[in-house]
Amino acid sequence: MVSQSSPRGNGLFRAALLFFFVGVLAIVAIFVVAATGHEPGLVLYLIALACPIGFLLGIVFALRSGRRVRREGNQ
Repeated sequence: MVSQSSPRGNGLFRAALLFFFVGVLAIVAIFVVAATGHEPGLVLYLIALACPIGFLLGIVFALRSGRRVRREGNQ
């Protein structure tokens, strides 16, 4: 049995990945800027907040897809 995810659920997964990796890149940029002797700007710190947002979206996606599979299994 092949489980097909809805386009909305797939979009949530892609958004989670995008936010997470943008946040990771911002964190790396903060370390690179700090290593050069400059102070990272507020913008980098705010963009770094995308990492935990992406992580939370990933958890929401996993919980929603788990419910969908469980519902399909009961039928």
